[in-house]
Amino acid sequence: MFSFLDKKIIQLDRALRTIAPGASSASRPSPAESLPECDFSPEEQQHAVGLMRINHTGEVCAQALYAGQATTAKLNHIREEMEHAADEEVDHLVWCEQRLIELNSTPSILNPFFYSASFLIGAGAGLISDKLSLGFVAATEDQVCLHIDKHLASLPDNDQRSRSILAQMRLDEAQHKDMALNSGGYEFPPAIMKLMTQISKIMTTTTYRV
Repeated sequence: MFSFLDKKIIQLDRALRTIAPGASSASRPSPAESLPECDFSPEEQQHAVGLMRINHTGEVCAQALYAGQATTAKLNHIREEMEHAADEEVDHLVWCEQRLIELNSTPSILNPFFYSASFLIGAGAGLISDKLSLGFVAATEDQVCLHIDKHLASLPDNDQRSRSILAQMRLDEAQHKDMALNSGGYEFPPAIMKLMTQISKIMTTTTYRV
């Protein structure tokens, strides 16, 4: 059984591995591994960079959200599910970072801020109830799926490497949403979902450029 200090050290280690470039390792190979690179115009490359930076920051937020929820989850099986989902999200984090490097760019400089904010949201939801915490996971993953769908439609047609990554992420995120709802998560009403969409625009607008 971990002590309070042990848990704090574990969370600090997860935060540093999430935020520091190159600090995390994927358990699965990137879906883009066997696909050729394409020729971009400068505008196409910059657009692909912006979209992949958004997705990378989304994975930073996911790591923080799951970490916060796992910290305050009341039931052991809920905590284990959160930690398992977070492990799968590490793959997404690494794949997006690798793609940014291939595109001669870097992750958003705002990631430490978004990690901190997401951790606090996750921990707060877990303190209230596991049902709310799981509902927040489902709602967040729903938002992520919507973003990925838009990005798949917006990426340059010949950027198959980015597309393959986002397609696999889309499958995993939908599974995480189903897991949360099947475990008893609260299904948020449309008004809350609309509010979350507006809030997410802050992240996507800023990280597209920085």
